[in-house]
Amino acid sequence: MDVFINILKSIMEEGLMYAIMALGIYITYSILDFPDLSVDGTMPLGAIVTGVLIIKGVNPWLCLLISFAVGMAAGAVTGLLHVKLKIRPLLCGILVYTALISVNLVILFVGNNGMSIASFFRKPTIFSTFLGSIIPETVGGIYIRTVLVSLILVIVCKILVDLYLKTKSGLLLRATGNNERYVTMLACDSGKVKILGLALGNGFAALSGSVIAQSKGSADQQMGVGMVVLGLASVIIGLSLFKKLTFMKATTMVILGSIVYKACLSAALALGLPTEYLKLLMAVIFTLALVLSNFLSSGKAKPKKAAGKAGM
Repeated sequence: MDVFINILKSIMEEGLMYAIMALGIYITYSILDFPDLSVDGTMPLGAIVTGVLIIKGVNPWLCLLISFAVGMAAGAVTGLLHVKLKIRPLLCGILVYTALISVNLVILFVGNNGMSIASFFRKPTIFSTFLGSIIPETVGGIYIRTVLVSLILVIVCKILVDLYLKTKSGLLLRATGNNERYVTMLACDSGKVKILGLALGNGFAALSGSVIAQSKGSADQQMGVGMVVLGLASVIIGLSLFKKLTFMKATTMVILGSIVYKACLSAALALGLPTEYLKLLMAVIFTLALVLSNFLSSGKAKPKKAAGKAGM
């Protein structure tokens, strides 16, 4: 029983933390219809910036905002490459991701005395200060603080995304993803909308990296490997499995999709799958999610249409 509870706790912790990144990918992929591969670089960027800042004594809650800001800056670069230099979306993401590998390593080496891993196990984090210190650490002998803090952060992010999508800027973002020519006919600059959407998406990816780094007490470049696959799978699984629940908003579906995806990985590991096959399993689950999405859609509207749903 204790083993089951620990597995369930791990699924909720990781599923909620990665759900923040999935919300960002939902903005870029599902709403903006932009396959952004730079997430593999912006996610560890947020983690590494957070690690270095916490080592320097910066407030861990302030680190969340700083990570979001640097993630937005990196996402804006992706947008500028596409809008101003007319480079294809996939290539833009690859270029920014490649550049961020060096940027992340430089930040690590300069801010962490030449070490490739920023460790801050004994430093204050969001799970031990301010809101984290108010929430009970354990209930019935089970450590739940990480789950509750992550849940609160995910709910705040979800509410902010939902509120933004109801604004004029958010409506233009949806319209740009659906019909860019229509936005141009409205005398609006679709290029600026794309840049903003990519900035927001990568901001959430970096924010997710910051939260994950603080939960682990360390940060390094390898944290970003496979994050695009994880995020896209979470979005596709969520929008495919729960799209018939019309009372549920797409952002809620994406969060649940992240938890379901993590549950699949945890179940495989619990059944004895060697950890060296984990990335292969991630690719297989992503493939199955794509097949499921195509099967359920059957030629109907793309997942991004779910952006207009109302409900939870």
